[in-house]
Amino acid sequence: MAKSSQKIIIIGAGLGGLTLALSLLREGFDVTVLEQASRLGEVGAGIQISANGARVLHHLRLEEALTKVAFHPESGEMRHWQTGEVLITRPLGDASVKRFGFPYYHMHRADFHGVLEAAVREAAPIAVRLNAKVARIEQDSDGVRAITAGGETVSGDVLIGCDGIHSAVRETLFGADDPSFTGCIAWRATIPVERVPKDHIRPVASNWIGQGGHFVHYYLRRGELVNCVGVLEGQGWSAESWSAEGDQADFLRDFDAWHEDLKVLIRSAERCFRWGLFDRDPMPRWSEGRIALLGDACHPMLPFMAQGAVMGIEDAHTLMRCLQENTDPTAALRRYEDLRRERTAIVQRMARENMTFFHNPDVDDLEERLNSHRDAHMWLYGFDVTDQEFTT
Repeated sequence: MAKSSQKIIIIGAGLGGLTLALSLLREGFDVTVLEQASRLGEVGAGIQISANGARVLHHLRLEEALTKVAFHPESGEMRHWQTGEVLITRPLGDASVKRFGFPYYHMHRADFHGVLEAAVREAAPIAVRLNAKVARIEQDSDGVRAITAGGETVSGDVLIGCDGIHSAVRETLFGADDPSFTGCIAWRATIPVERVPKDHIRPVASNWIGQGGHFVHYYLRRGELVNCVGVLEGQGWSAESWSAEGDQADFLRDFDAWHEDLKVLIRSAERCFRWGLFDRDPMPRWSEGRIALLGDACHPMLPFMAQGAVMGIEDAHTLMRCLQENTDPTAALRRYEDLRRERTAIVQRMARENMTFFHNPDVDDLEERLNSHRDAHMWLYGFDVTDQEFTT
């Protein structure tokens, strides 16, 4: 492999940052990842990776490692919040491979992060630098510079902000964002399967749609854990943090009118967490000169399409190919932005619309809504991010 002369600085070693780092390293780029934390890790929650994201991960030769930590659901289903009636079933498992060429994964975020970290360190043992909080960034016609809080200057040709929903790189380029509270709060819990009654959870992704809320559960880590997320409207809240611990009694009280099967899960949880859901409009621009954004830093979205991480994975492959095909860094970043901005804005809007869909169990227009939902999944999962025109 010919080694690229371009030096890429990545701010943030989350899922998006590590996927980008690995994508670039596999193609011979010189990569430095600056991460402010003293050690790498991810919050304890589930993540879904559909075929469009799995395509990129298999391209990165991660299939074997992912299989060791993932769960492959047989199908996805929607159920009525009180009766438990199955309203729709969407084949996944073998059907995903047959239709789209790639599987559908359920994973613990920490497990997925661990797979990416191991692959990056194997490709370049010193690429990731911890305790490297970036204090400011600079650019000119010759390159970019990241100055750490400790006073060190790291120079490169391109800088990518993969620093998440509260991105400091985004604020430096475009100013503070203006999130709006949706009026919804989300509860989550990750439960060891031995704490759940035997055969209580089938090997499917279940989404219980209800009046003013919904509740999702599915297996993680080869079936060793059950991931639960419950969302309700009409809640006062101000924190946008995944790590705010909540009280199980409050979790149960919030879902007191829901099906008993869900309350069994809540009672099985040792710890539960609660956070507010905030929405943001699509950004008109993601890049400025030699600096660009990726993933949640530029298109944070509500979790109602299970596509937040997948869009970051698609970003990473697209950005790598644009840098590979365009010798001018600014032209490469503009092309990357042009290829990604419309698709991610559509997914942001779809996620917002799903909040209304999931929180209305009325069966009168359910078939029409379900048909639209099927079409959306076909458009999402069937997308081939490798088949684009990456040159300007």
